[in-house]
Amino acid sequence: MEAVNTQPITWSQDTGTREKRDVWLALKRGFQGRCPRCGEGKLFRAFLKADNACSVCGQDFTPHRADDLPAYLVIVIVGHIMVPLALMIETEYAPPVALQLAIYLPLTFAASLLLLQPVKGAVIGLQWALRMHGFDEENPEP
Repeated sequence: MEAVNTQPITWSQDTGTREKRDVWLALKRGFQGRCPRCGEGKLFRAFLKADNACSVCGQDFTPHRADDLPAYLVIVIVGHIMVPLALMIETEYAPPVALQLAIYLPLTFAASLLLLQPVKGAVIGLQWALRMHGFDEENPEP
């Protein structure tokens, strides 16, 4: 028969030593398109395609999937900027509709394109900081 270990396990801060991750720093680095871990390597290899790994520290980016969240966040951000701006201009100056469309549509399109990559980088940085991915680095089983 096998002996049963009756000694209790005491957990301490040193028992599960893990790399400490600063959420705000990871968000900032991701927003800048840099690796959330080291801040040196590039996060993207194309406009919206995250690189497989950091070229400097080797951090694996493959389990981090932003999916549609960056697009939703960009819609919310740009909408909260453009709608009050359009309402203010309409109530104060009342320009013709054609002029408004000629200004608001390209401005909305440009703002959306400019924000999409930084927001996606910030989402990936947040996922990395909060360890929100398919597996842990120390235990690669899902």
